[in-house]
Amino acid sequence: MREEDVLAEFRAAEALLEGHFILSSGLHSPRYLQCARVLMNPKRASRLAEALAEKLPAETRAAIDIVVSPAMGGVIIGHEVGRALGVEALFVERPTGIFELRRGFRLEPGQKVLLVEDVVTTGLSSREAMKAIGDMGAEVIAAAALVDRSGGEAELGVPFFPLIRLDVPSYSADSLPPELAAVPAEKPGSRKETIQA
Repeated sequence: MREEDVLAEFRAAEALLEGHFILSSGLHSPRYLQCARVLMNPKRASRLAEALAEKLPAETRAAIDIVVSPAMGGVIIGHEVGRALGVEALFVERPTGIFELRRGFRLEPGQKVLLVEDVVTTGLSSREAMKAIGDMGAEVIAAAALVDRSGGEAELGVPFFPLIRLDVPSYSADSLPPELAAVPAEKPGSRKETIQA
């Protein structure tokens, strides 16, 4: 699947948004990819997951024992990548601020893990999830995401395979360009709200 095909999937789902958005990283951006919206169609989610699994080198695919994703954003794509790879998929949550396994999920010592995210911006949540996985005795051997919007800057410490790289500028709250500062900000993730300037 080519980059334009992936973006066409986002546009078809009305998941490529324009405006002023506060990302989960706290950075501000004029564009937002609403992965939950693009993944709400099971056939589309399956197509994207299969394309993402195909981006992995054959030796990496063969070594993966299990897929782990951070909740909430990574749950659907992680599940679908697990299906594409023929392995189980589970997710970590952070009910107290630190990623952990719940719901009877467990990792076995030495299991080879593929970490799957929807979007990587700074890589912080990926690194936090990977630390939790390592603390449980499993080993993250690679990471994958639908979208890398870090500009290639996210350092995860393992090979990283995004389906697409989207180079959209992002800004800290104190360095917004005037045209972005003039637009009310939205938090379009799981807790949507409009922020008044």
